[in-house]
Amino acid sequence: MAALATMPVAWTERAHSDSITIKSYLAYHFTQREIENYYKLLGSFEKIVAIFPDLYPLTNKAKNIHRAVLSKQLSVFYQITQEAVFIVAILDNRMSNTKWP
Repeated sequence: MAALATMPVAWTERAHSDSITIKSYLAYHFTQREIENYYKLLGSFEKIVAIFPDLYPLTNKAKNIHRAVLSKQLSVFYQITQEAVFIVAILDNRMSNTKWP
């Protein structure tokens, strides 16, 4: 069986900052187990989106930005280019959607 082609996945500065903010929130309010689950969820998302970049739907708020709802609490926004899949932002779904990219 032939291996599936994968695209590189890159993170923007905003996505890194969002990830750190969410990790800090989890560390303050929950246990290390939730932080580990958070990183497992992001890792699984990266593997899937590298193989199937068009899997998740485009948002209505911004042009060419896809929204992947990873859990009840977590959404990842990303953009596809010829070179890579760029993770634009990571948001807690409980936040106001005015914070969407």
